[in-house]
Amino acid sequence: MAKIYANENFPSEAIGHLRRLGHDVLTTHEAGKSNQAIPDEEVLSFATAEKRAVLTFNRKDFFRLHHQNPQHGGIIPCTEDADFEALANRIHDAIEPLGGNLDAQVIRLIDLLLVRLKIFVMVATILLLSAEPSR
Repeated sequence: MAKIYANENFPSEAIGHLRRLGHDVLTTHEAGKSNQAIPDEEVLSFATAEKRAVLTFNRKDFFRLHHQNPQHGGIIPCTEDADFEALANRIHDAIEPLGGNLDAQVIRLIDLLLVRLKIFVMVATILLLSAEPSR
């Protein structure tokens, strides 16, 4: 399973689910780095030195860091989800095929509910735009 470093704002409930799925998750609190406003660059450097992938909701900044320096221990950017078990399962499903080797990877999670909602909106829009006005 994967070695992960959970960024400061990641929910402990999701971390607990990931641990039950067999992942080795280190939190910022456990690493003695919580409540210190540590820059993202240092978070990624620490995780890489520890041979861990960063688990974060801060997608934009970590995508930027990956493009600046793609040599890291991995980045798992997530969208927030109040269903912590479902979030942990999506993370697990995305990283399990990689066999724990997340080096230089950016793991993109897909929220199927959100994808379905976007498809529904697109189809509804197309149908509304293509409908002939009634006479």
